[in-house]
Amino acid sequence: MLVKREDVRALIDVIHHSGKTVVCTNGCFDILHAGHVRYLEKTKSFADYSIVLLNSDKSVKSIKGPSRPINNENDRAEILSALRYVDYVVLFDEDSPKNLLDEIKPDVYTKGADYNMETLPEADIMKKNGTRVEFIEFVEGKSTTNIIEKMQKR
Repeated sequence: MLVKREDVRALIDVIHHSGKTVVCTNGCFDILHAGHVRYLEKTKSFADYSIVLLNSDKSVKSIKGPSRPINNENDRAEILSALRYVDYVVLFDEDSPKNLLDEIKPDVYTKGADYNMETLPEADIMKKNGTRVEFIEFVEGKSTTNIIEKMQKR
């Protein structure tokens, strides 16, 4: 379910008030593939509710370049929301979800294992808010970039 950014803090308060936990992750999730699904499944395993902080079209263009995203933010949010491992989706325009994570203060935050606490851009926010960080291994050979490159070769 897509949640407006201005409504997410109230949602978190309701979840925490009911004694439940929240895990967040973030990304572009442009062309969904098996690696994404396995990553989101593992993310969901860390808490009662999972929230995907989804880079908006503006944010994806800023990070990935003018040819991205392939799928627009509304389509990406709808597809993510349809997955059983994703409870909520929140769009954000910045290059980094740091401000949103500071607002949400999730119990757990997941990131790909290509990061560690020394290289994680959000590490200061996680430490400040006492958020546990879990690093998830990627599925070998599964990436949006690989899919796009394969399509361009045809």
